[in-house]
Amino acid sequence: MNTIAVYNLKGGVGKTSAAINLAYLSARDGHRTLLWDLDPQGAATFYCRIKPKVKGGAQKIVQHKRNLDPAIRGTDFDNLDLLPADFSYRTFDSTLDATKKPVRHLASLLKPLKKEYDHLIFDCPDGLATLSESVFFAADLLLIPVIPTTLSLLTFDQVKKHLKKKTKRPPLTLPFFSMVDRRKRLHKEICAEYANGKDGFLKTTVPFASAVERMGVERAPLPSYDRRSTATRAYQALWEEVKEKM
Repeated sequence: MNTIAVYNLKGGVGKTSAAINLAYLSARDGHRTLLWDLDPQGAATFYCRIKPKVKGGAQKIVQHKRNLDPAIRGTDFDNLDLLPADFSYRTFDSTLDATKKPVRHLASLLKPLKKEYDHLIFDCPDGLATLSESVFFAADLLLIPVIPTTLSLLTFDQVKKHLKKKTKRPPLTLPFFSMVDRRKRLHKEICAEYANGKDGFLKTTVPFASAVERMGVERAPLPSYDRRSTATRAYQALWEEVKEKM
């Protein structure tokens, strides 16, 4: 099972959009795919039309008081399942801290799922805490959406330095530019600067587009209802790049 985490220290950079669209494209390719919504806001859960309810909450999941299987929900799309989030996930960090090996704990929860799924995709909350460290340990690949601005690049640099210094087994890190507005000179200049793969950036850039914002209205992955949009083509190209790296 390949494990992909969509993460950024910074919020509002398009993590959930990337996670759910890549999960959908993985499933459409015929791969058994599980999307785990780790964000207490539950945006990915909302998009998948799943009730944001985890029986027993984060505490029972982390403390092994229940297997993950009963919490998993099927979606409207073939090969795509969801492990939903609810507001109890706000305590995920403190619950992990109470375990003996908090950084390794998430990986241990995933072991029974390895034969059931080909791809697992985490939709991660922003910030840097115990849950993030657990995701870094469990993930094979860390996909980081970055808005092409100076501060967003600074945040990415902070994440990169942290992974190098503090993480014993860092995952493969793949940054890409997200929410790109070609009308803005700075966005165009930064994308051009990194177009040759500087700092490991992928070639694909995902545009800032109304089609992506409509995911909240349609409550569905973008490629499922708008196959012709520029953003859909971008996510498809991004998924092809990710597959090459796995």
